[in-house]
Amino acid sequence: MDIWERAKAVFPGGVNSPARALKHLARPLVALGADGPYLYTDRGRLVDFCSAFGAIILGHNNPRVREAVERQLRSGWIYALLTEQEVALAEKIRSHMPSIRKIRFVNTGTEATMNAIRLARGYTKRDVIIKFDGNFHGSHDYVLVKAGSGAATWGIPTSAGIPADVVKLTVVVPYNDVEAFVRAVREVGDRLAAVIAEPVAGNYGLIIPDKEFLKALREETERTGAVLIFDEVITGFRLGLSGAQGHFGVRPDLTTLGKVLGGGFPIGAFGGGEEIMDLLAPQGPVYNAGTYNAHPVSIAAGLAVLEELETGRPYEVANKAAERMARGIEDVAGRYGFDVVVKQISSMFQLYFKRGDVKTPDDVRRSDERLYLKLHEIALRHGLYLAPSQYEVNFTTSAHTQEVVEWALGSLEKSFRELKSAL
Repeated sequence: MDIWERAKAVFPGGVNSPARALKHLARPLVALGADGPYLYTDRGRLVDFCSAFGAIILGHNNPRVREAVERQLRSGWIYALLTEQEVALAEKIRSHMPSIRKIRFVNTGTEATMNAIRLARGYTKRDVIIKFDGNFHGSHDYVLVKAGSGAATWGIPTSAGIPADVVKLTVVVPYNDVEAFVRAVREVGDRLAAVIAEPVAGNYGLIIPDKEFLKALREETERTGAVLIFDEVITGFRLGLSGAQGHFGVRPDLTTLGKVLGGGFPIGAFGGGEEIMDLLAPQGPVYNAGTYNAHPVSIAAGLAVLEELETGRPYEVANKAAERMARGIEDVAGRYGFDVVVKQISSMFQLYFKRGDVKTPDDVRRSDERLYLKLHEIALRHGLYLAPSQYEVNFTTSAHTQEVVEWALGSLEKSFRELKSAL
């Protein structure tokens, strides 16, 4: 039986995460392997700009990460005990992110944001949180309200199965809108426990914040005694060693991490100042536990990634690749008569078929998704795997060398030419 038929028989929708379904294609991609900037699939070799939705920054099958993991496997792969490596990784994170003095490792970004919100409520003894339209903070009840990522792609901004009473404790505010945010803070009043935000929105396409917006988040939460949570699951160690908070110079109370931190292995983390973090069990009354927390293999991979990033070379290559892709896409799209806006920061970029800037989720919604999906389908035939939706983001890695990028832009030239002919 065909693998797709087999998959549909055992998995809901045939996949284990909605973003893999590729709703504009007859069937999803099937991975056969990966190395450097390349995915090997049932459609052949593809230059990969999805990069496991941002989880890898050194390229696939990186030798340094692989060696670290193999070394760990030879010593065992699960203890459910304290290890020296997890202490070392925590110390590295602290050294690069001054807002984090203590940290708790978990297994996913979802776990990280869920526990950060619980901790903020335990600290403030309040119940309401504010989140932002189009920001995705994982798949737990309090944040699946006007979420981004797969929820936006599939038109399900609020998941079924979430009790109405839970939704009432989550106030959703337009992203990048200072006036709306300040108004919401005043309306919530002394019930406001936390504000959670992606400091760079990476789950509704790529939306780069106004610095005044991030400053307002900090000022209002300080004024009201609420906890400011930066969800840096995507941006942590991608926008540099100090993440988005270092890039923009705004320090949150709690930070959530994941993706790059695990080197391609499952990981999540949340951390902040001692006053808040010491409320976690076993020291305090806010509970979190997990057999797989600080899993030795993920920790080993994370250490290898951070040690490589500390040399600076991966950022230099990855960021240059994203800049070149952004400018190259604008050039080739313009030559074929398409109105395209490309947003780019560090090693993240995304293109939109529209005129004018993209600063809010509404701007993304006004982009021509039909053209994006058609381009994605055509680009696959020319050896490129772009982010599979305009609501996702493209990522470059240190394996996206100049040679790879120029080849990719040549393939995009063919793709835009074919798109033009298809209209």
